[in-house]
Amino acid sequence: MKLRKFLSVLIVALSVLNAEAIEPNKAAQRVNEAARVVDEIMAAPDKGIPSELLSNAHCVAIIPSMKQGGFVFGARYGKGVMTCRASQGVGWTGPSTVRLEGGSFGLQIGGSATDIVLLVMNERGAEKLMRSKFTLGADASVVAGPVGRTVQAETDALMHAQILAYSRSRGIFAGLVVSGATLRPDDQDNRSLYGREVVHDAILQGRVAVPSSGEILGATLNKYSTRES
Repeated sequence: MKLRKFLSVLIVALSVLNAEAIEPNKAAQRVNEAARVVDEIMAAPDKGIPSELLSNAHCVAIIPSMKQGGFVFGARYGKGVMTCRASQGVGWTGPSTVRLEGGSFGLQIGGSATDIVLLVMNERGAEKLMRSKFTLGADASVVAGPVGRTVQAETDALMHAQILAYSRSRGIFAGLVVSGATLRPDDQDNRSLYGREVVHDAILQGRVAVPSSGEILGATLNKYSTRES
């Protein structure tokens, strides 16, 4: 119970440190930051996310600069965006802003901020991500994603995982073991980004038009994805 309270206090403190005014340019900036993270990770094919995995992903969630805190027992808090395959698997939906909170991370990386990338590898995982609250490791299986040019020897096994997780901190990029963290939509930021009330699952199902501020992320993912259907 004391540990739970301790983690709750840490999450609140980190959320305050990470808090931003809800302005259109702030929400759009987060989308651009997500695109930048993908660009930088994929720029090094020998160390980045294998393009064949990105090409087969149903959805992608990117949390730029997730905040970390605590000693021995820690907490995490970050804001990011999520997008899914558009109709018929061509292109991507508009971004839905999300929050990643708490949880236990198996790979402890030094530094105060870490980029997180989650690849949702099947339709069942994508459906679960459209809930108002989603717990990694509990609502869907999560494994550390491989890096490099090819993962042919591992692809069959990896495809059984619903989510592949990656992290990058201080230039170090690797698969990430994560469980217990919750991912939930940020309705205020979505309202700011789209200029009106929008629903998280409607965005990810492609029922909301992609805003101009979301086009760069879709273009960036298309650049590194070869999937056409």
